[in-house]
Amino acid sequence: MNNTGGHTYGEIYVEDAAMRRITLTEFAKEHGHTKAAQMLGCTQGALSKAIRVGRDVFVTLEEDGSLSAQEQRPFPSQKTAA
Repeated sequence: MNNTGGHTYGEIYVEDAAMRRITLTEFAKEHGHTKAAQMLGCTQGALSKAIRVGRDVFVTLEEDGSLSAQEQRPFPSQKTAA
């Protein structure tokens, strides 16, 4: 694979993209659960559970090659007591 214009995370090469945003599920499918968890700095179990329970998490590959993951939640997140 040609490593021109991309970034390497461990053994995974990622082509440069202008701020790519994908779901956590898609990211895990692309890289495998274990490698995806390593790339995000969490355990494979935490990543798998987040996917299994349907958390609304998105992974963003920034232009500089850094990764971030953020969960989208409704506000307020809990119903107020009546």
